[in-house]
Amino acid sequence: MGIKIAYHPIYEYPLPEGHRFPMEKYGLLKEQLIYEGVFVEDHFFQPTALAEDDLLLTHTAEYWGKLLNQTLSPKEIRKIGFPMSPLLVERGRHIAHATYECALSALQYGIALNIAGGTHHSFSGHGEGFCIFNDMAIAANILLHKTWVKKILMVDLDVHQGNGTASIFCSNKSVFTFSMHGDKNYPLHKEKSDLDLPLPDGTDDAVYLALLNQTLEPLINKEAPDILFYQAGVDVLATDKLGRLNLTEQGCKRRDEIVFNCAHKYQIPVVVTMGGGYSPLLKNILNAHVNTFKMAKEVYT
Repeated sequence: MGIKIAYHPIYEYPLPEGHRFPMEKYGLLKEQLIYEGVFVEDHFFQPTALAEDDLLLTHTAEYWGKLLNQTLSPKEIRKIGFPMSPLLVERGRHIAHATYECALSALQYGIALNIAGGTHHSFSGHGEGFCIFNDMAIAANILLHKTWVKKILMVDLDVHQGNGTASIFCSNKSVFTFSMHGDKNYPLHKEKSDLDLPLPDGTDDAVYLALLNQTLEPLINKEAPDILFYQAGVDVLATDKLGRLNLTEQGCKRRDEIVFNCAHKYQIPVVVTMGGGYSPLLKNILNAHVNTFKMAKEVYT
């Protein structure tokens, strides 16, 4: 079967004109991967929506009720950053279940990728930073609940700290959270991951990659995870208007290579989520995301 990739048309939820989150990137990414011959249609699958019982392993019943009944306060909606609707909530349920379905595929075949996901700013009881549900936390909690794995490693290389993920697993020793992010970037208040590596503004390829190289393999050896969730946000690029780091597209691709090579070396299944990317030119975002998929194919096939 090989590499499987989760995509659903609901990912391309229409936002008001001028909104800074580029929803259109998801469909364009799939089209570009097929156009360049990186993958073919058979590699893609459409995820179903997450069941309520599985959602409640991670999120509170109160928060879920507000989303289901569309009763979030204006302040709570502003914190999330999207205009709220039932379809947006349904989109989040599909994204979250896609990451779980990718986890099942990764356990069997080594790697799977979700074209969306990486919604690491969602806490158990509220959403923020364009994140409604925490898809990686949801997938991890289902796997643990079903006792299909015992130890999980979260590798979050988005430019923003995975604060929601850190909070959700702060007292769960079965999940190790590692976040390498911009020190001065959102969120202003950082949660405490099991390992945080805050980076100064302007960090370039050489410094970034050296730090990742010296950190990841020892961490994998120490924690010996049964599965690895990789948040591969491309907002680390120098072109990103929210990023504040200075990575090139080649540096970002090399970052992916380090993660995939480490996981492959130790035969650890990998679930990849795309995370953020806010470069003014959509082609910069797409190129970096496409490179993640190309590197996954190069290492795993």
